[in-house]
Amino acid sequence: MSEMMVRLKSRNNLIVTQMVVTGLTVIVGMIFGIIMLLVQGGMIEAMPATFYQFLTIHGTFMIGAAALAATAIMWYFLSHYVELSKKILKINLVLFIIAAVMVTVGTFSFEYAGAWTFLYPLPALSASAWGTIGALFYLIGMLVMGVGFLLLFIDSGRAIIKKYGSLGKGLGWDVIIGKKAEKDAPPPAVVASTMVTIVNTTALLSGSTVLIMNIINVINPAFTFNPLLAKNLTYAFGHIFANATIYMGVIVVYELLARYTKRPWNSSRVFLVFWTMSTFFTLLVYPHHLLMDSVMPRWMLIMGQVLSYANGLPVLVVTAYGALMIVYKSGIKWDMASGLAYLSMLGWTIGVIPAIVDSAIVVNHVMHNTKWVPGHFHMYMGLGVIAMTFSFMYFLAKNDNGLKETMVDKTAFFMYMFGLIGVSGSFLTSGAISTPRRFATHLPEWMGPAQFGAVAGILVVIAITIFVIHFIRYISVRNKGNIGSDYYDKKLA
Repeated sequence: MSEMMVRLKSRNNLIVTQMVVTGLTVIVGMIFGIIMLLVQGGMIEAMPATFYQFLTIHGTFMIGAAALAATAIMWYFLSHYVELSKKILKINLVLFIIAAVMVTVGTFSFEYAGAWTFLYPLPALSASAWGTIGALFYLIGMLVMGVGFLLLFIDSGRAIIKKYGSLGKGLGWDVIIGKKAEKDAPPPAVVASTMVTIVNTTALLSGSTVLIMNIINVINPAFTFNPLLAKNLTYAFGHIFANATIYMGVIVVYELLARYTKRPWNSSRVFLVFWTMSTFFTLLVYPHHLLMDSVMPRWMLIMGQVLSYANGLPVLVVTAYGALMIVYKSGIKWDMASGLAYLSMLGWTIGVIPAIVDSAIVVNHVMHNTKWVPGHFHMYMGLGVIAMTFSFMYFLAKNDNGLKETMVDKTAFFMYMFGLIGVSGSFLTSGAISTPRRFATHLPEWMGPAQFGAVAGILVVIAITIFVIHFIRYISVRNKGNIGSDYYDKKLA
């Protein structure tokens, strides 16, 4: 076996392991989500303290899993254009697993239930709901996870700068200003990776700062800091990091549809301008989470308000339009990978609409603390990022081994699609009738949508389990002499 083949096999094995961890984490996280809906729907009983532990682990696991999967997608395709470190990828996975164990221990063994946003001073001031040990396990676990991701993005930034000269050139700024022709622009995978490297490095540094301050405050309550600063750092981290998952995951849409249609997805000047716009917008829109904090500087609230309308549109429009155009009259042969990639465009497009509605101040004051917010979030994360994740899994399975899809897989596709539409719709309906989010107990008139959402969620878990089983089948039958994609092997040779 040649040195190139050994290197590709090592790379694929790391990615495969990461995707298995992702799949199992998503299943566990969704089970906790269903349990919460069953509790809110009055179908089962649980103590409020237990409910909030489930809320904490659900949010942490789902955001963490989405980030882990999206970084795997980004790393896999970016590694075809720049030289990335496999050691850093492995360290990130190990730190993620260590962090997941610490978060689980803190949540269930020591009853920490401060949600994945860990908003100061809640970790230290819990009214005796949990103690110092539980808070420290959770906070340190989150810090460990953040360090792993930060190392990965620092490495991707290093590799992009080494190949293209700067992060600005990775975004195609020299093409935008006319110093280079469009044909010499960096490919979409590099552009998207550069954008995510910039925004997530910023987000993770913000998150690490506020986590460290929280940890010190838990250990020594005499150490305090400005709550408004803490909230800004927390949401600068949380909003950017969660939303950046879709900007990493969309790389599979660019790469996979180009392969399936045998048409290149080129980085036009408009494409590059829109990605640059989203780079800045993503960094600046988080203040829309603080619209009810009257002590915030007015200019920041206005900025968050205005840019929230524009944030999701540039990249979404150019990607959705590009996906339509590249498929149009291409004779594409649809399968699970391409179908899930296309479905992710639907989830992203529909999911961003209620998000834009909620960003309006007059709506935000009424709706932001209702279930309207998890409604749009589950739509563009579940039908967006997670669909991209399973598209990538099916791509690897077919590309590496030609593993055939069955009618069970195709049935699971529709179960997944309609199930997630049902879950998201139940949340949006609850928000429309002013059902508060993060409440363990619901009034009888609030229970109907929660019950419907729980049933829809069960369909989603069954579908995801089928997806993961298919991927595990692929692992078990992998031909050790076949590294995978002849397309990419030729590209790298």
